[in-house]
Amino acid sequence: MNKIPIFLISLFLMTGCATIFTGTKDRISFISTPSGATIYKDGLEICTTPCNYSIKRSINDTEVEFKLDGYETRLITLDKELNVVSILNLGNLFGWGIDALSGAVMKYDRKSYDIKLSPEKSASMLQPNRIDIDTKSNKVTLTVQQ
Repeated sequence: MNKIPIFLISLFLMTGCATIFTGTKDRISFISTPSGATIYKDGLEICTTPCNYSIKRSINDTEVEFKLDGYETRLITLDKELNVVSILNLGNLFGWGIDALSGAVMKYDRKSYDIKLSPEKSASMLQPNRIDIDTKSNKVTLTVQQ
């Protein structure tokens, strides 16, 4: 049996597949000020800043959360762009399908995120100017001036 036609068909089906040539994950660096923030993706803890993490590519938006006690939680969407290697699929719908399913048709544009966290704004951080205590009615009144 002639193996050349099988080889040529196999070569055509695998031509330009970004999944094969560039993989399905990108390594992203997460930094926060202050450091020590926990990074969550899809509700699961992935690392603590500063850190690097390999994130699976996706055609959908990918969001990560920065959480640190005493600071407001920050939710960011990772920047993406078309993975130009996937263009090598040309008219090969099979290759495009593989790249779309694996997420390799896109890649993460930025490889580093440096996020500044803002302190939480809560009543416990306010400094009252005056405290009135009424022992007869068991009431405490705080007067805060901003």
